Amino acid sequence: PVVQLLSAATLAVSAVAHPPVLHAGVRVIPEAHWRASACAHADRVRSLLEPGMLPPAPACLTKKGLPSSRASTPADGWRPLDSAHPVFNFFEQYYGVAGGKGTRRLARWSAPVGEGGCAVLLEGATASDMGSGTLHLRGATVVEAGEVGPAGVLYDPVASRPPSLDATPFLWHRAVLAATTAAEPVTHCYGLHEWAMQYWPEGAPEPPSARYQSGAMRLRVSRSTLNAAVETGVSCTHVDALRFFAPAAAMYNRHGGRLERSDQLRLEQPGCVHAHMDLLKAAIRLSPWLAADLLGDCLEIALAARALDVAASPYDASAFGLRAIHVETASGRSEYREEQLKLMHAAAPVRARLLAAFDSYLSSAFTPDQLAAAAAHPKDERFAVATPAGPPWRRAMLPRPP
Repeated sequence: PVVQLLSAATLAVSAVAHPPVLHAGVRVIPEAHWRASACAHADRVRSLLEPGMLPPAPACLTKKGLPSSRASTPADGWRPLDSAHPVFNFFEQYYGVAGGKGTRRLARWSAPVGEGGCAVLLEGATASDMGSGTLHLRGATVVEAGEVGPAGVLYDPVASRPPSLDATPFLWHRAVLAATTAAEPVTHCYGLHEWAMQYWPEGAPEPPSARYQSGAMRLRVSRSTLNAAVETGVSCTHVDALRFFAPAAAMYNRHGGRLERSDQLRLEQPGCVHAHMDLLKAAIRLSPWLAADLLGDCLEIALAARALDVAASPYDASAFGLRAIHVETASGRSEYREEQLKLMHAAAPVRARLLAAFDSYLSSAFTPDQLAAAAAHPKDERFAVATPAGPPWRRAMLPRPP
């Protein structure tokens, strides 16, 4: 099956306890505990991403054929994702996991915000732990012994918040998570959004997404089979996916061929594979104010969701080890729905934990007045429209309501 989630590595990370030691209102995590957990988290992320990372570059040589002092691959082994891999390139293109820095960033360890919003101090941590990629730079303050407790690195959600950072983006992600959790699942979409991207009836212009066929994946079905599947109707609730539809496919989406960003709160639902992938986007936004094992769970769910997405697509992804789910047939649709439900049930507790992490951070880092002001004045990006083959959100702005 496509969905094989929450591996033994998850249990290994969760098994590393973080016994809280309170010192002057700061939650202190002993060095032995957080270092063991950080190592387990990095190992887990590496195991998840390794199949999609580019192979190590050959050693650099001087003109005389001697080993060069320039490293061809970073010593820590974190390499870029393969832009040709249909599962992993999604995270590079849409979630900013770009280059070796992007994969290394997911491996950085963090502890959740302490109970009651108190800061977290990692005993014995130093600036070199941030430089090496073990810990996050964002939100970190190196402290000497006696300042707030033992020497280490302090993560304080209030003191480290830049004055220019408001709560708006965090409130938006929180709202999407809550709306998705509360919605009824749609289990008859069959992943046909990928088919709608390639819809090309006679007389219509070539769909913009046709350029994807020039790479390693070709269509595994005929054009007539693809068109017929779309013309039976598409039930895509994900507003971001609509932008990549072929223009001619707009009329077949039962939820509309023109959707606004605000429709996401109305349409997002827990059966959507893209909603599961977006858990990683929300977790990256919240880092480092969530537990690293939660980010690892979001990554694992997102990878499984994208694998299901590609397996059900009209492409031949067999070269990447993905067996096709033939959603153009009745048996294939039954198989897709079975995998979709497995994924939905696996994602539900992860989404719940992520929603709780957003609530914890928001209540810790912002005052009630700041939260109210942010809710009353959302960013301009919240007022945008998605149309098939249309521009990105920031170039499809709508007038703000009065």
